[in-house]
Amino acid sequence: MEKLRIIFMGTPEFAVGILNTIIKKNYDVVGVITAADKPAGRGQKIKYSAVKEYALANNLTLLQPTNLKDESFLTELKALNANLQIVVAFRMLPKVVWEMPSLGTFNLHASLLPNYRGAAPINWAIINGETKTGVTTFFIDDKIDTGAMILNSEIAIEPEENAGQLHDRLMLLGSETVIDTLKIIENGNVTTTIQEDDAEIKTAYKLNKENCKIDWTKSGDEINNLIRGLSPYPASWCFLKDKDEELSIKIYEAKLVSESHSYEVGSLISSKKEIKIAIKEGFIQLLSLQLPGKKRMQVAELLNGITFTDSAKVY
Repeated sequence: MEKLRIIFMGTPEFAVGILNTIIKKNYDVVGVITAADKPAGRGQKIKYSAVKEYALANNLTLLQPTNLKDESFLTELKALNANLQIVVAFRMLPKVVWEMPSLGTFNLHASLLPNYRGAAPINWAIINGETKTGVTTFFIDDKIDTGAMILNSEIAIEPEENAGQLHDRLMLLGSETVIDTLKIIENGNVTTTIQEDDAEIKTAYKLNKENCKIDWTKSGDEINNLIRGLSPYPASWCFLKDKDEELSIKIYEAKLVSESHSYEVGSLISSKKEIKIAIKEGFIQLLSLQLPGKKRMQVAELLNGITFTDSAKVY
């Protein structure tokens, strides 16, 4: 059995959950690599990544390269004398980095590969109406999320689950799967499965303003899945027009109401307690949303301070 000396690479909260489990299981993490600090928010204050916060709090050796091919970074990396690297939600590595450790570099990806390769696998699984997803560990190669698979673990997606809730469950599942992968590597019992490509493979495209916008002409399930799949971040959105005012609003939570009606698609129907949007086969009842410059609110709270006219609509 070879003693593992691990370098961990990651950036967001999802990666912290995995790193914390590795530390708690008493594996030797000799270094942590994360994104460089960058300004964020209205004040443009310097913001640390979640992984950096964790590394500092736990006195772990930390590197923050801006260029992964820089000679000084490669020298520092080699000096850590790791024999295994683990990557969770970081960035694409150059060959000189992923080839460095003798036992290789493996990645944890939050999907059942080869489906949902890419930047936003948790979101797209819900947006596309999947009923199951999972995590996969695989050895990195020179493409994105295409390497030889080591282990995968599957879970069901609950009918009303949003991306934030699924994220947290996959973080736990991912932690267990990474530990199982470490045990296999430690014992020298690794067997891998090559990913097979075909035309049916679904992709986890990077989220942007365009693919987060609600198309109210789509089916109720498609609209509801988009809202769930983008909540709480980055959030689905649309325009709301009432009288001469046009607002860009974010929608975090809604439910589908199947009911016949004669309203035009996109009509906003409100009362003192609820807001409904007319769609082809019923309504999308809004439960939680955010107006520009305001905080996220439950609809009942929002309606305490605002009323909409009969001509209000969304698009």
